[in-house]
Amino acid sequence: MKEFSGYQEAKEKAKYTGGKKVPKGAYAAKILGVKLEEERNLLTVQYDLTEGEFKDFFQKQYEENKDDNKKYKGVVKIWLPKEDGSEKDQWTKNAFARWTNSLEESNEGYHWDWDEKKWKNKKIGLVFGETGTVIDGKDVVYTEVHFPIPLKDVKDYKVDSIKFKAKNGYGKAANSSTGDFMATSPDLQDELPF
Repeated sequence: MKEFSGYQEAKEKAKYTGGKKVPKGAYAAKILGVKLEEERNLLTVQYDLTEGEFKDFFQKQYEENKDDNKKYKGVVKIWLPKEDGSEKDQWTKNAFARWTNSLEESNEGYHWDWDEKKWKNKKIGLVFGETGTVIDGKDVVYTEVHFPIPLKDVKDYKVDSIKFKAKNGYGKAANSSTGDFMATSPDLQDELPF
């Protein structure tokens, strides 16, 4: 076989599996940056984990990724209220207040004063839970931040209280167990018969 062009570069990129994930649970974290998009009613928070086996997980994952289009994955999006008086708007306000309460309880002397830039370098507890979604017609399960908690509560947080989140029609994909009879678990790899 003749070596094809770009093989060495492809070989390096293939070393990055990208399949590692933070297990569900509560983790100590630090906010690395915050970006407000007022036109979208969105606050994007960049973070990384600060203790234990998964310390600096997202920075290490980013550095190991050799893809030209790599993105930092330690990001959570917080929707902001639209001030439209709807039930959803009230839920959004409550969810945002959970973030500010957790930050105040995790950082002595900090008080939310409507300046999101002050979140940078603040400590917080983050609860990761499993989420199921559909990507390219297949059910995919991954973990993501479900909500913040005060840092002091991380150590004693009960993992079994974290609920599964279904998104984007999870469980209804053509290859899910509710559809095609040939479907397999997303944790299993298909074996080729040769």
